[in-house]
Amino acid sequence: YKNKDILHEMGAQTIGREIWDTISDSQPPKQLIQRRIILPLTEEDLSRKHGVVPPKSILFFGPPGTGKTHFARAIAGVLSWWYIEIVPSMLMADGVEKIGLNLRMVMEKGRSLDEAVLFIDEFEEIAASRDNADRIDKSITNEFLKQVPLLKNQGNKILLVCATNYIRQLDEAMLRPGRFDCIIPVGGLDKEGSKTILQHYLSKLNTGEIDLDRVAEMASGFTPADIEYLFQQVAQFAFEQELATKQDYLVTTDTLIRIIPTIRPSLTDETIEEFEKDSVTYSRI
Repeated sequence: YKNKDILHEMGAQTIGREIWDTISDSQPPKQLIQRRIILPLTEEDLSRKHGVVPPKSILFFGPPGTGKTHFARAIAGVLSWWYIEIVPSMLMADGVEKIGLNLRMVMEKGRSLDEAVLFIDEFEEIAASRDNADRIDKSITNEFLKQVPLLKNQGNKILLVCATNYIRQLDEAMLRPGRFDCIIPVGGLDKEGSKTILQHYLSKLNTGEIDLDRVAEMASGFTPADIEYLFQQVAQFAFEQELATKQDYLVTTDTLIRIIPTIRPSLTDETIEEFEKDSVTYSRI
């Protein structure tokens, strides 16, 4: 009953396994996550036999909109574990001065659970470099540095997943071995990855003939978040067209060709170049 109350208080969710299937197998993080995280946690006897220690803490980094939150939810879904997002409002409920204390309390509650993914987005907000930080920010980072080993020493099945768009802003101590078991880059989509997400959203629309290869080519540089926004626009356009004409409207390749140029892709050449540098510098897989 105690855990049930904590789950409710922390906003625990159940995530469907199908979310894992919306991620293309060609996306490098998916294969890595399957090999380093999913399999060691699901094949426990084999892990013990070969001395494989399943991860307890992982960090995703990459440009905004590339699917870091989606991966965290997908992990919870494929493991059939609770998904709990630790949002800033949980930590700031009693004012800035109490963020460190609230962080400790939230992490203590999280450690009492079993089979749960704890997700913290915008991780740089609570684990920024202490070099030029004020007293409060330093205390928050210090508190988190204390909490990670406590969580990792728990015998229960807990996975802490953090995500940041700005890995260079994190405190150096966070990036040393012993804090996060894996530091995983999540970058842009390849063509197959784009097609998988495009197919997912197209399945929800009233569609006619679609040249998926051509659409994926036009969506080069689009993140998963960009594609989601694209289909919000497409759905609204189709709705308005049918409302105006009173005739069945099918979304076709021409529809997408018309709308895609109105959306600016998030990933520029400069963004991709910076991400590739960070991948070399910070990845630990």
